[in-house]
This record gives sequence, C-alpha cells and structure tokens, in this order.
Amino acid sequence: MRDGKAASAAFLLSRLSREEKMKQYIVDAFTNVSGRGNPAAVCLLEDWPAAELMQQLARKNGLSETAFLVKDAAGYRIRWFTPENEEVLCGHATLASSYVIFQFVDPGRERILFYSRSGELTVMRRGAFYEMDFPTYPLEEIPVTDEMERAFGIRPVKAIMSLDLICVFETEDQVRALKPDQARLLELAGRGQNATARGREFDCVSRSFFPIDDIAEDPVCGSAHCQIAAYWSKVLGKREIEAYQASERGGTLHCMLLENGRILISGEAVLERTEEIDFPLTDWRKAD
Repeated sequence: MRDGKAASAAFLLSRLSREEKMKQYIVDAFTNVSGRGNPAAVCLLEDWPAAELMQQLARKNGLSETAFLVKDAAGYRIRWFTPENEEVLCGHATLASSYVIFQFVDPGRERILFYSRSGELTVMRRGAFYEMDFPTYPLEEIPVTDEMERAFGIRPVKAIMSLDLICVFETEDQVRALKPDQARLLELAGRGQNATARGREFDCVSRSFFPIDDIAEDPVCGSAHCQIAAYWSKVLGKREIEAYQASERGGTLHCMLLENGRILISGEAVLERTEEIDFPLTDWRKAD
C-alpha cells in the first residue's frame, strides 16, 4: 500500500511539472509601426488555468498587459493581467487580441464578441482599424490638491475622479515634460493617474501612470481614454475625439462618444513577434 501511495504521488508530481509549448503573440497596439504603440502579449487557451499561473506568465512577460483568451460558441472569453494584478478592463490588450484573431485565427471574421469582467465587448474590423465598443465611467470634478502638485511636479488646473484620476494641465508641453514621482503617485486616488491637456494637432494629449500595478507609465492606455475622451468630449462639445498618448513609444486613439453612454475606440495594430513558450498543462488545476 505504501509503495502504491508513493507511486501515485510520483505520478502526480510528474503531471504538475509537465509543460507544453504554447504560442504567444506580442502585438503593438494603437500603431502601425513595430516598436511603437503599446505592446501586449496574447495567449489563446483551450480552458482557463489557475489564475496564479496566468499571473506568473504576465509577471514573466513584464509587459503592461497579458491577455488570455478562451473560445466559446459565440465569441471569446478574455482576461487581462498586469505584472501584479488581474484587471477589470484593458483597451490595448483587447485591440491586440482582436488583431490576432482577425489576422491569424479567423481571417474571414468581421466582428468579435468578448466576454469580460466589464461585460460584453464588441470589436469590429474597419479596414486597417479595429473598433472597440467600451463602457464609459462617471466623471466627478474634485479639488486640486498639493499632493497632486507634488506627485506630478506641477500643479494641475483641474482634477477629475473616475475609474482613474485625471489631472488636467494648461498645455501639451507640460504634459510631455512631466517626470512624476512614482511613490507620490501611489498616494493619490484611482486605479491609475492620468495627465492630459488640449493638444495642438490632436484634440487632447495625455499620459497614463499605474504605479499600483508596477507600471511606471503605460505607453498607450485604451481604458484610460474611456474617461479622458469622455471628459474632452464634454469640454469641447464634440462626440469625436482624436487623442494622442505622449509616452516615449506614443500612440493614436480615435474615439467616438455614443448616445447610449458607451464609447468607440479605434486603433491599428502590428505584430512584433511570436514566441513558443513553456506553459503548464491546464487539465490538472482549474481556476475558481
């Protein structure tokens, strides 16, 4: 009996240690030039592994987001992981995932339905662009504080609280020149902290910081523009907002506010590379 238990334990350990090769796509979102925009990893799975395994891979990738997809009858279930946390919504990784499906998995498809923690998300192919139908979030003006000024190094002219904190500055040049204190950003409210101003060539120019997720600066953030574009739409009195993310890599987002309270965010994407990676088998441990 003891030998039998030992054999069973050895078999289980061998199962736990087995790995299989999985293709991972690295896609630059909100750009048509490789090495610019925001890179995301995209992994297609047959079923969900344990959440900690997805978190480990996201941490190993070291990108702002890794997206995991599981196909079902109507579309795809999608989950997004930063190096530190599972996210409720990610724009650029959804765009990257759509690009992979449209280009490599199902080239004849024109529409994708994703099921996510933020509800159903629809993506349409529009020529070279991918149009995402996303939610918006309530915007509440709050007082500008000394803590905001110390964190950003310059005092905002206005502050908006939503899913993230949005600090509005006087000029595009101020936004581009910011060198925020990451430790002090962590003390501010919000999932992330965004800086934005009226643009010269675009309706708005912004930057996004997520120290809580160990992301000093997100190169191009789609979910932040569910809030930033909604703000500028009200200020400028127009539904279509052309936005530029002024990170080092840079990226362009085409936004349209809908009457139903949602927003269409469109962008291009380009494949940076594919990788064959070791990933644990998913049949022995399922997510909760």
